[in-house]
Amino acid sequence: MSAFVRVSGPPNSNFLVGYPGISATLPRIEGKVEIRPLVGISAPVTVSLVTICLQRRETIHPAADSVTKKHLAAPRKEITDIVGKEMLLFRCPAGKESESVLSMDLPFVIFIPYGRGGEEVARRVPPASLQLPSRTAETYYELVVTVQQGHSEQKKYAFPVPISRYDTLSTFGMYNRPESAERVTDHLVTLGISLPRWSYGPLDPVSVYIKLSPNPDWLNKAKKVTIQKITVGIDEEIIFNHEGDEPTRKVKTLAKTTQAVGVKMPDAGYFTNLGLVFPAKDLRDNEGVIPRGKKEFPMYAVSGFTTTGTLYKIEYYLTVKAQMSSARDILLRQPIVVCPFDHTGCKEEMEAIEQAAKDAAHVSPDNPMLPASTIVRSNDPHGLRALGMAIVGGVRKPLIE
Repeated sequence: MSAFVRVSGPPNSNFLVGYPGISATLPRIEGKVEIRPLVGISAPVTVSLVTICLQRRETIHPAADSVTKKHLAAPRKEITDIVGKEMLLFRCPAGKESESVLSMDLPFVIFIPYGRGGEEVARRVPPASLQLPSRTAETYYELVVTVQQGHSEQKKYAFPVPISRYDTLSTFGMYNRPESAERVTDHLVTLGISLPRWSYGPLDPVSVYIKLSPNPDWLNKAKKVTIQKITVGIDEEIIFNHEGDEPTRKVKTLAKTTQAVGVKMPDAGYFTNLGLVFPAKDLRDNEGVIPRGKKEFPMYAVSGFTTTGTLYKIEYYLTVKAQMSSARDILLRQPIVVCPFDHTGCKEEMEAIEQAAKDAAHVSPDNPMLPASTIVRSNDPHGLRALGMAIVGGVRKPLIE
């Protein structure tokens, strides 16, 4: 008989326990695989083998956002990887082809790699689930349960699991150290910038301190320079096939602000502070309702964020451009990190991360202390009771306690 297979997480919580990207929380997927008869409610199911694994699927189609190029370009490229290890949940005893069962509850835990122990792909922290507009690139995860019924029949059942990454939160100390950079184009003027922090989420304020200073060795020439305007922008750069032979780059400006200056270069230099708000995507529709999202993807208030997969990579840059007369324009690109959560959301998450790390201290990846499997075989006395049935006068009837 064919089986009904379902994966359920821990009570009142998600499959995902811990925070991927933060090793102290031992990120893992916990739950149990439930197998029941599909047809006839109480007809036994033959089961030989049950395994479960977490699969990452990544696809790219760089031309998907163009109606004309979509059909002419190369087809969608796809890869599938197993994250962590495949777990054997049940195998029937040696010498037996299959076990006849009425119900099975098989607990499992899959540990998500957290970046320790070398550069092998299997050890890298998996990238977050993400779908870019027009599906130019996407990454999603599925729990795949394989059920072998006898020699011939093997079926796979997939259950989507959205995964976010928490190692780019803007509240982490490493992102709150000021970053500075300098750029010279023709030895007359130096453009210097300083960023108070360099991880941003949706609607976070981005402020940049800008300094234009003349070259003291060419002071007379530098004083003739007129600063016309200064532009600050945020660029998104998507690199498809970044590990392959022919990477394709797509650059898009997400936000831009310009300050008209129109002054001659002072001896001491020109200082200013420019700011803009990191753009966010409105999750609500015209009527103010948040539509139901896709099971595979968490709902983000940004269209993309800093991430690196196998087939694509997304990077963000803060660009500062100083336009001048009597000197060449200066363009400075400073890498920044974009996080899918805003600064307030990151602050709220910190306490929960701390608690998850305390909870994970009691968990051993080598021996996760799983509860025992519950298997009701077809020849067990009162086995039908597990399915809410009973034999009354030789007839199967619903069990009324």
